[in-house]
Formats: sequence, structure tokens, C-alpha cells
Amino acid sequence: MKKLMITALVLVAAFALAGCSDDNNPTAVTGAEKARPSERTTIVDVALAVNAETGEFSTLIAAVVAADLVDALSARGQLTVFAPTDAAFAKLGLDADSIGSLDKDTLTGILLYHVAKGRRLAEDVVSSDRIRMLNGGFTAISLNDEGAFINDALIVATDVPADNGVIHVIDTVLLP
Repeated sequence: MKKLMITALVLVAAFALAGCSDDNNPTAVTGAEKARPSERTTIVDVALAVNAETGEFSTLIAAVVAADLVDALSARGQLTVFAPTDAAFAKLGLDADSIGSLDKDTLTGILLYHVAKGRRLAEDVVSSDRIRMLNGGFTAISLNDEGAFINDALIVATDVPADNGVIHVIDTVLLP
């Protein structure tokens, strides 16, 4: 879990640095390769990058593909995704190989219960009592000595940026 949090923070720093430039010095380069301004890093791109680094989102990625939501999570507009780790799916006996056994409508409903319209950074999330999700349902936000929770899921990493929103990593799959 600590490795996932560290990787998420490294990705946040990398994205922040990639966005920095010295406009007065056209030869300044902020990284090994500088992305063209027209290139976007979507929520799907970020999930794939984190998974390549940690292997923690294999099941989530397989679920998004099986539910046919790749384009929706790559579209323009801002979204907030509460992304369950592979360990979260394992609590339900699911992994990347078995996630496709769920009915597509059921899987889509579950995944849309992890997505809210708009970019909600951690401070926005914890200042809310509840959040309406894209499936139409609401989630409850709470704080205690253990941390911030969405329903019964602990939010283990926050504010992982994408051009079309933000990702918060959670330790439990949210069920509508």
C-alpha cells in the first residue's frame, strides 16, 4: 500500500513538472521528453501508467474495458474517479481474469458508482457529506482517526491528476 501511495505521489510530481516550462527560454526542457501542448493525459492514461509501475490497477483496467467505458473516461470534461486497487477487487473474489464474468450492465453500474462529475480534489471530497455518482446514486463521505472514507472504502491516495479530472485511490470496491 505504501508503494502505491509513493508511486501516486511520484506521478503527481512528474505531471506537475511536465507542465512547467520557461516560456522566455524556448530551449528549456523540464524532463527527458516534453509533451506537446495538444497532448492530453486522460484518467485512463494515468491508470495505465500507475498500473505499469505498480500493477495495482489490472482489475480496474480490465473492468473498464469489459464495461466499454474507456472512451467515456478519456473524454473531455472533468471527472473524479475513486479507483479501487486490485486488492479491493480481490476482497470480492475478482481479478483481471474473472471481472468479465460479471454481467456488463451490473459491471457498468458498479464502475459508474466510482465516478463523479467534475474535478473534486481531496479538500472538496472531505468537505462534502455525500457525492452524487454517475450511476445516479450517492456516496457518503466520513472522517475518523483512520482517515477519510467514501462509504466504507478508505481513501489511500488523493489528487492524482489527469487533464480530464482527478483520481483518488480506494481500498474497497464501492457497491451501489
